[in-house]
Amino acid sequence: MASDLVLYNYWRSSSAYRVRIALNLKGLRYETRAIHLTRDGGEQHSPAYAALNPQELVPTLIDGGLVLTQSPAILEYLEETHPQPPLLPADPAGRARVRALSQAVACDIHPIGNLRVLQAIGKEFGASDEQKAAWMRHWVSIGLRALEIMLANSKHTGHYCHGNTPGMADVCLVPQVYNARRWKVPLGDYPTILRIDAACAALQAFHDATPEQQPDAQPPPSA
Repeated sequence: MASDLVLYNYWRSSSAYRVRIALNLKGLRYETRAIHLTRDGGEQHSPAYAALNPQELVPTLIDGGLVLTQSPAILEYLEETHPQPPLLPADPAGRARVRALSQAVACDIHPIGNLRVLQAIGKEFGASDEQKAAWMRHWVSIGLRALEIMLANSKHTGHYCHGNTPGMADVCLVPQVYNARRWKVPLGDYPTILRIDAACAALQAFHDATPEQQPDAQPPPSA
Protein backbone atom coordinates (compact mmCIF):
# COMPACT_ATOMS: atom_id res chain seq x y z
CA MET A 1 0.00 0.00 0.00
CA ALA A 2 1.36 3.41 -0.95
CA SER A 3 2.03 5.89 1.83
CA ASP A 4 0.69 9.44 1.91
CA LEU A 5 4.13 10.52 3.13
CA VAL A 6 6.80 10.95 0.46
CA LEU A 7 10.34 11.93 1.42
CA TYR A 8 12.62 13.43 -1.19
CA ASN A 9 15.90 12.25 0.14
CA TYR A 10 19.63 11.89 -0.41
CA TRP A 11 21.24 9.04 1.45
CA ARG A 12 24.13 11.06 2.91
CA SER A 13 22.26 14.29 3.63
CA SER A 14 22.29 14.86 7.38
CA SER A 15 19.13 16.96 7.11
CA ALA A 16 17.28 14.11 5.42
CA TYR A 17 18.83 11.68 7.93
CA ARG A 18 17.16 13.64 10.76
CA VAL A 19 13.76 13.33 9.15
CA ARG A 20 14.22 9.61 8.49
CA ILE A 21 14.98 9.02 12.18
CA ALA A 22 11.95 11.03 13.29
CA LEU A 23 9.63 9.19 10.90
CA ASN A 24 10.96 5.88 12.17
CA LEU A 25 10.66 6.84 15.83
CA LYS A 26 7.03 7.76 15.25
CA GLY A 27 6.37 4.56 13.31
CA LEU A 28 5.31 6.38 10.15
CA ARG A 29 5.52 4.65 6.79
CA TYR A 30 6.86 6.74 3.94
CA GLU A 31 7.96 6.45 0.35
CA THR A 32 11.48 7.54 -0.52
CA ARG A 33 12.34 9.38 -3.72
CA ALA A 34 16.06 9.83 -4.21
CA ILE A 35 17.52 13.18 -5.22
CA HIS A 36 21.20 12.79 -6.06
CA LEU A 37 22.99 15.94 -4.94
CA THR A 38 26.07 15.63 -7.15
CA ARG A 39 25.05 13.63 -10.23
CA ASP A 40 24.66 15.72 -13.41
CA GLY A 41 25.36 18.90 -11.51
CA GLY A 42 22.88 18.00 -8.78
CA GLU A 43 19.37 16.68 -9.34
CA GLN A 44 18.10 19.17 -6.76
CA HIS A 45 18.63 21.86 -9.38
CA SER A 46 16.33 20.25 -11.94
CA PRO A 47 13.30 22.35 -12.93
CA ALA A 48 10.90 19.71 -11.63
CA TYR A 49 12.47 19.58 -8.17
CA ALA A 50 13.03 23.35 -8.00
CA ALA A 51 9.30 23.79 -8.62
CA LEU A 52 8.67 21.60 -5.58
CA ASN A 53 11.35 23.12 -3.35
CA PRO A 54 12.55 26.56 -4.54
CA GLN A 55 15.58 26.36 -2.24
CA GLU A 56 16.74 23.31 -4.22
CA LEU A 57 17.64 21.45 -1.03
CA VAL A 58 16.72 18.17 0.58
CA PRO A 59 14.73 17.02 2.36
CA THR A 60 11.25 17.75 1.10
CA LEU A 61 8.38 15.87 2.74
CA ILE A 62 5.01 15.53 1.04
CA ASP A 63 2.02 14.77 3.26
CA GLY A 64 -0.97 14.34 0.99
CA GLY A 65 -1.06 17.67 -0.87
CA LEU A 66 1.12 19.51 1.64
CA VAL A 67 4.74 20.28 0.72
CA LEU A 68 7.08 20.65 3.70
CA THR A 69 10.69 21.86 3.58
CA GLN A 70 13.46 22.57 6.13
CA SER A 71 14.15 19.66 8.44
CA PRO A 72 13.57 21.56 11.74
CA ALA A 73 10.14 22.65 10.50
CA ILE A 74 9.41 19.09 9.34
CA LEU A 75 10.37 17.70 12.76
CA GLU A 76 8.06 20.18 14.47
CA TYR A 77 5.25 19.34 12.04
CA LEU A 78 5.62 15.62 12.72
CA GLU A 79 5.59 16.31 16.44
CA GLU A 80 2.38 18.32 16.19
CA THR A 81 0.55 15.98 13.83
CA HIS A 82 1.79 12.71 15.36
CA PRO A 83 2.49 13.55 19.01
CA GLN A 84 3.11 9.98 20.15
CA PRO A 85 5.78 9.01 20.88
CA PRO A 86 6.93 12.56 21.64
CA LEU A 87 10.16 14.09 20.40
CA LEU A 88 9.84 16.99 22.86
CA PRO A 89 9.39 16.94 26.65
CA ALA A 90 6.11 17.99 28.21
CA ASP A 91 7.46 20.98 30.15
CA PRO A 92 8.33 24.34 28.52
CA ALA A 93 11.83 24.45 30.01
CA GLY A 94 12.58 20.96 28.74
CA ARG A 95 11.27 21.79 25.28
CA ALA A 96 13.43 24.91 25.19
CA ARG A 97 16.51 22.89 26.16
CA VAL A 98 15.88 20.23 23.54
CA ARG A 99 15.27 22.84 20.86
CA ALA A 100 18.48 24.64 21.82
CA LEU A 101 20.49 21.41 21.51
CA SER A 102 18.79 20.61 18.21
CA GLN A 103 19.40 24.06 16.78
CA ALA A 104 23.02 24.06 17.91
CA VAL A 105 23.41 21.36 15.26
CA ALA A 106 20.84 22.35 12.65
CA CYS A 107 21.43 26.13 12.73
CA ASP A 108 25.09 26.47 13.72
CA ILE A 109 27.15 23.40 12.77
CA HIS A 110 25.37 22.03 9.74
CA PRO A 111 24.95 25.14 7.53
CA ILE A 112 28.68 25.98 7.54
CA GLY A 113 29.53 22.55 6.13
CA ASN A 114 26.63 22.20 3.73
CA LEU A 115 27.48 20.79 0.30
CA ARG A 116 26.82 24.09 -1.45
CA VAL A 117 29.20 25.88 0.95
CA LEU A 118 31.97 23.39 0.22
CA GLN A 119 31.30 23.71 -3.50
CA ALA A 120 31.45 27.50 -3.24
CA ILE A 121 34.74 27.66 -1.37
CA GLY A 122 36.20 25.31 -3.96
CA LYS A 123 34.88 27.22 -6.96
CA GLU A 124 35.23 30.78 -5.71
CA PHE A 125 38.37 30.51 -3.58
CA GLY A 126 40.15 27.50 -5.04
CA ALA A 127 40.02 25.39 -1.89
CA SER A 128 41.46 21.92 -2.39
CA ASP A 129 39.76 18.77 -1.12
CA GLU A 130 42.09 18.72 1.88
CA GLN A 131 41.35 22.37 2.62
CA LYS A 132 37.63 21.62 2.49
CA ALA A 133 38.15 18.73 4.90
CA ALA A 134 40.13 21.01 7.23
CA TRP A 135 37.30 23.55 7.08
CA MET A 136 34.82 20.85 8.06
CA ARG A 137 36.95 19.52 10.90
CA HIS A 138 37.46 23.04 12.28
CA TRP A 139 33.81 24.04 12.42
CA VAL A 140 32.42 20.66 13.43
CA SER A 141 34.92 20.47 16.29
CA ILE A 142 33.90 23.90 17.56
CA GLY A 143 30.25 22.89 17.50
CA LEU A 144 30.75 19.51 19.14
CA ARG A 145 32.91 21.04 21.86
CA ALA A 146 30.04 23.31 22.87
CA LEU A 147 27.50 20.50 22.66
CA GLU A 148 29.65 18.27 24.87
CA ILE A 149 29.69 20.95 27.57
CA MET A 150 25.94 21.54 27.25
CA LEU A 151 25.25 17.83 27.64
CA ALA A 152 27.88 16.87 30.19
CA ASN A 153 27.09 19.75 32.55
CA SER A 154 23.32 19.31 32.65
CA LYS A 155 21.38 17.23 35.16
CA HIS A 156 18.75 16.76 32.45
CA THR A 157 21.03 14.68 30.25
CA GLY A 158 20.22 11.03 30.74
CA HIS A 159 20.60 7.95 28.61
CA TYR A 160 19.89 10.30 25.69
CA CYS A 161 20.28 14.04 25.22
CA HIS A 162 17.30 14.77 27.45
CA GLY A 163 16.25 12.11 29.89
CA ASN A 164 15.94 8.44 29.09
CA THR A 165 13.91 8.46 25.88
CA PRO A 166 15.21 9.56 22.47
CA GLY A 167 13.97 12.89 21.22
CA MET A 168 14.52 15.74 18.81
CA ALA A 169 18.02 16.55 20.08
CA ASP A 170 19.16 12.97 19.47
CA VAL A 171 17.54 13.07 16.03
CA CYS A 172 19.79 16.03 15.18
CA LEU A 173 22.92 14.90 17.02
CA VAL A 174 23.33 11.43 15.50
CA PRO A 175 23.56 12.57 11.84
CA GLN A 176 26.10 15.20 12.88
CA VAL A 177 28.25 12.58 14.60
CA TYR A 178 28.02 10.46 11.44
CA ASN A 179 29.16 13.48 9.44
CA ALA A 180 32.02 14.10 11.86
CA ARG A 181 33.27 10.56 11.40
CA ARG A 182 33.02 10.95 7.66
CA TRP A 183 35.33 13.97 7.82
CA LYS A 184 37.65 12.26 10.32
CA VAL A 185 36.98 14.67 13.17
CA PRO A 186 38.72 13.38 16.35
CA LEU A 187 35.93 12.49 18.77
CA GLY A 188 37.84 11.41 21.86
CA ASP A 189 37.16 14.68 23.70
CA TYR A 190 33.39 14.18 23.50
CA PRO A 191 32.58 11.18 25.73
CA THR A 192 29.02 12.25 26.49
CA ILE A 193 28.23 12.68 22.80
CA LEU A 194 29.77 9.29 22.00
CA ARG A 195 27.80 7.61 24.77
CA ILE A 196 24.52 9.06 23.52
CA ASP A 197 25.37 8.20 19.92
CA ALA A 198 26.03 4.59 20.93
CA ALA A 199 22.73 4.41 22.82
CA CYS A 200 20.89 5.67 19.76
CA ALA A 201 22.72 3.27 17.45
CA ALA A 202 21.24 0.36 19.42
CA LEU A 203 17.70 1.42 18.46
CA GLN A 204 16.11 0.09 15.28
CA ALA A 205 14.67 3.47 14.33
CA PHE A 206 18.15 4.97 14.20
CA HIS A 207 19.73 1.95 12.51
CA ASP A 208 17.15 1.89 9.72
CA ALA A 209 17.73 5.61 9.05
CA THR A 210 21.52 5.31 8.60
CA PRO A 211 22.83 6.38 5.21
CA GLU A 212 24.08 2.89 4.36
CA GLN A 213 20.56 1.46 4.79
CA GLN A 214 19.00 3.78 2.20
CA PRO A 215 17.97 2.47 -1.24
CA ASP A 216 20.09 5.11 -2.99
CA ALA A 217 23.21 4.46 -0.87
CA GLN A 218 26.42 4.28 -2.85
CA PRO A 219 29.11 1.72 -2.06
CA PRO A 220 32.47 3.05 -0.88
CA PRO A 221 35.06 3.45 -3.63
CA SER A 222 37.19 0.37 -4.16
CA ALA A 223 40.75 0.51 -2.90
